[in-house]
Amino acid sequence: MDPITAAALTSLAGSLGGEAGRNAWQGLAALVRRPFRRAAGEDSGEVSGVSSGEVELAALAGQPDNAAHAQALATALGVRAALDGEFRALLEEWWTRARADTGGDVHNTVSGTQNGTVFQGRDFSGSITLHLGQQ
Repeated sequence: MDPITAAALTSLAGSLGGEAGRNAWQGLAALVRRPFRRAAGEDSGEVSGVSSGEVELAALAGQPDNAAHAQALATALGVRAALDGEFRALLEEWWTRARADTGGDVHNTVSGTQNGTVFQGRDFSGSITLHLGQQ
């Protein structure tokens, strides 16, 4: 598995305003809350000295632009994936989906003579009110 970088986690944490970012973050949160398993079928709960990633995830959610929090989460995910094969497989699956879901760029082009209002965007959430009367 390619390691999940701190930069990628920072970017993801910063995209929580969009639907795709929120979905990816919720998926990661659900994943790190799963019980730690060292061997097939063995629910070992807490493993001494190994973080589940929950504390690091919460810290990064609270400060999405904090590189140290992102690095701590990346490290916790990497260590847990190395020790827990089921977690590693689920993390790989999540990471593949997260990259696909958050990579949808929007490219809008307005050309020619434009005399009216142009409204462009991506991943809107909440209410949007436009007052587009004649000016």
